[in-house]
Amino acid sequence: MVDAVVFDLDGVIVDSEPVWEEVRRAYVATYGGTWQPDTQRRLMGMSTGEWAHYLSGELGVRRTAEQVATEVVDEMSRRYAQRVPLIDGADEVVRRLAARWPLGLASSSPTRLIAAALTATGLTDAFGSTLSTEETARGKPAPDVYLTVAERLGVDPARCVAVEDSSNGIRSAAAAGMVVVAVPHGSYPLDPDAQRLAARVLGSIGELTPQIVDRLG
Repeated sequence: MVDAVVFDLDGVIVDSEPVWEEVRRAYVATYGGTWQPDTQRRLMGMSTGEWAHYLSGELGVRRTAEQVATEVVDEMSRRYAQRVPLIDGADEVVRRLAARWPLGLASSSPTRLIAAALTATGLTDAFGSTLSTEETARGKPAPDVYLTVAERLGVDPARCVAVEDSSNGIRSAAAAGMVVVAVPHGSYPLDPDAQRLAARVLGSIGELTPQIVDRLG
């Protein structure tokens, strides 16, 4: 039996990973850092504090981690004010599943961007618990955010289905003991080990149905 479904936000409900990459690449270039070939893959799933320290430290950006976090999130907020890139059909999938199960949201986005995205997409009331890794000790791939969302929903993580797009997100949900549905982004393929952790891999979020969730339970 499935007691709850827990969604990631970026790459699952909103197509924001390319926006994050564009904003952070430009920021790194502006402040004298060096973007590495594996940077985007490493960033996916990090909490705000983690990626801010990574840009400031390892990539050589000439700003403090606190400045990095504030300035990058300010730019993301400006982008979201213009347009939140909802993935086609994602809102309908969320509503369909919310009619059957309690839903949680476990995201690496800052809390204010989560609120902006859910407000813009009209999905705020669909989720019984939403949590940013800003509020947990560790970001993904650690299981903290998924474990906390399950606790707040009052359900056993082993009786939850998680919906993720990134390798670190899949690792996080699997480490929490959840059954994972992967919906990888075409521009950011899964690492082989992460793909093996997924119980089901879908081509798009629109393929996720209550029947698939039921079978995973």
